[in-house]
Amino acid sequence: MWFDPAETRQVGHTPDYRFSLANERTFLAWIRTGLALVGGGLAAAQFLPPLPLRYLREALAIALLLLGAAVSVRAVDRWVRSERAMRLGRDLPASRFPAILALIVGLGALALIATVVIQNPSK
Repeated sequence: MWFDPAETRQVGHTPDYRFSLANERTFLAWIRTGLALVGGGLAAAQFLPPLPLRYLREALAIALLLLGAAVSVRAVDRWVRSERAMRLGRDLPASRFPAILALIVGLGALALIATVVIQNPSK
């Protein structure tokens, strides 16, 4: 299986433990990011007031939940690919995912700012 640690350990040679532990810390940081997005999705579904566009609150909640799930799955993939590369003495895999995630979050924040301004023009 692509996320089986036992299978990953059978490839190449054991790298310096500091690098493996750094890889694990990066994995945990991505998991925290995924959990934060899931928490934001749940908060949006439960605590946002009705927004001017019908189902916007629900769409926002679902988008955050899906993004959180994608980040979490991507974290596992990145951890395995990085661990395998270190064990084989190869370059670490390049990824556009952090940049794409940053753009999505930034655009989402701009959309929310616009929604708040449209909903409360006098404030």
